[in-house]
Amino acid sequence: MLLQRGKKMHFLELVSRSYTGEAVSKDDWDMDHVVVPVMEVVDEFELERDGDAPLLHDREEARAFFDAAVELLLRSGVYNQSTGRVIRFTREEILEAAWNMPKAVTVGRGEDAYTFVPRKPDSDMLPGVVAGNPGCPMTEELFRKTVTSWAKEPVVDMVTCGSIVEVDGFDVVRASPSEVIALRREMKYLNEICAKVGRPGIGRLAAESSVSEIGDLAAMAPGGFQPGDAHLIALNNELIITDDNLIRVANAMDTPLLNASLACVMVGGLAGGPEGAAVCMIASLLADSLIGRADYHLCHPIHIKHIATSTPECMWLSSTVCQAFDAAAPAVIVCDIYPKSGAGTKELLREVAANALAITVSGGHLEGVGSCDGLKPNCSGLEARLMGEVGKAAAAQGMTRTEAEPIIRHLLGEYEHVFAQGNEGLPFDAVYGEGGEPRDFWLAMYREVKDELISLGLKL
Repeated sequence: MLLQRGKKMHFLELVSRSYTGEAVSKDDWDMDHVVVPVMEVVDEFELERDGDAPLLHDREEARAFFDAAVELLLRSGVYNQSTGRVIRFTREEILEAAWNMPKAVTVGRGEDAYTFVPRKPDSDMLPGVVAGNPGCPMTEELFRKTVTSWAKEPVVDMVTCGSIVEVDGFDVVRASPSEVIALRREMKYLNEICAKVGRPGIGRLAAESSVSEIGDLAAMAPGGFQPGDAHLIALNNELIITDDNLIRVANAMDTPLLNASLACVMVGGLAGGPEGAAVCMIASLLADSLIGRADYHLCHPIHIKHIATSTPECMWLSSTVCQAFDAAAPAVIVCDIYPKSGAGTKELLREVAANALAITVSGGHLEGVGSCDGLKPNCSGLEARLMGEVGKAAAAQGMTRTEAEPIIRHLLGEYEHVFAQGNEGLPFDAVYGEGGEPRDFWLAMYREVKDELISLGLKL
């Protein structure tokens, strides 16, 4: 089905605009279509974060952020960096695509299937839990060990993974034969791991070893994508699409493969501070509803200095994005958790808890954990367990944003020193034993932080 869901627009009509639209340079795009218009809409809509707040609390303000994002996308459009041209949309096209986003997204198959639905702030509906660290570089051996560690966790509803960066000792090179082989290995290992842990039909956000469209195409072969799996349709910073991502969209047409939009807007980058970055994030996801034919959205803010999503600015941004969509055009919003700290540290567990709590009470679903900023494989399934436990416990007890904020602030005080100092933690084999279970010291840290969260009011 090439028609845009709920519209009479052909997908290739959108693609054709990227060949016939206004030609601009990348530098001009950044300044004239991002920096300036973001500043303008933030000023026009009088958008302002409340001091150092980690959460948004006002529904009307959330709606204003959504309206500002629509205005930004209307003024700027999206830049196809492959052609150097601007793709323009009408207000009607933007809003129809937003309103027609799926209200239920089922991942996986059979007994292992899970259905995501839009959540609301302060909701007692349990968040979905996607375990994994997309983008983290992995050897084949580490890939198998780490994915197994979180795929077997009962709290997990969907699985994802890092990226295999070498095969049989050879580096993986973008758009080369090695990328195809790496992608096929990834899918093979996912199939084996999910079957081994007794969850053969669990949904996978996969093809993470696909750096170009070549890998995504390779994943369509037998043994690759299964019904109810998803792949990423990413916008680059900021509001930028490429032909390889458009090919990924086309690749999924007339198949059961789901499109997960992804935007990684920089807080403190071209879109400015948290307010402008939140507007740009919402606009990016709206754009991916149109050109990326998104089934659900992935929100991944990046702090320009500290990277981590567990900074107060990034938590506030994710909170705002979730609430903006709830107020104006409900959709499934999944927010990434990529802390500064690595495995084997109590700071990592506190970052995970604060980030998961902020997302849950704001109406989002959870994905992670990209420990150590997702830059090193210093990660394990234990922090993914805690992420899911915190989110589901907070929702089950009906925790509100007002109740959650003091807990988040307390946890921030316990870990915010890592942003300046760093805290890489330990590699997987140092925190998990040969039997595939957490080592005693790592489990003791987990229990200690869990007790701390219980003392703060979380019914774990």
